[in-house]
Amino acid sequence: MKTAARFALLAPRNALVLLLRAYRAVISPLYGEVCRYYPSCSRYALEAVQEHGVLVGAGLATVRVCRCHPWAAGGVDDIPRRRTTKNRLTSFGFVVPLPERKV
Repeated sequence: MKTAARFALLAPRNALVLLLRAYRAVISPLYGEVCRYYPSCSRYALEAVQEHGVLVGAGLATVRVCRCHPWAAGGVDDIPRRRTTKNRLTSFGFVVPLPERKV
């Protein structure tokens, strides 16, 4: 039961991951390499949502997009990492819970 609840809690995060992956596949290539930062803003948003969830990840992505303007110095800007995690990523990028440890 706990595992099903954890999957349900991760559903909004995975829905946003799917939208960001679609954006990166369809719309992002139309712009070309224009981002001043590495990773690109869309990649940063994807990693932030995967790592921190919908609310915090979207907040981090919004701050990043606001910093990305023609006068920005640019450079490497990685997302802040969590010390511990209860989740892992699939090969597509969906977030799934780690298996529970049996004591």
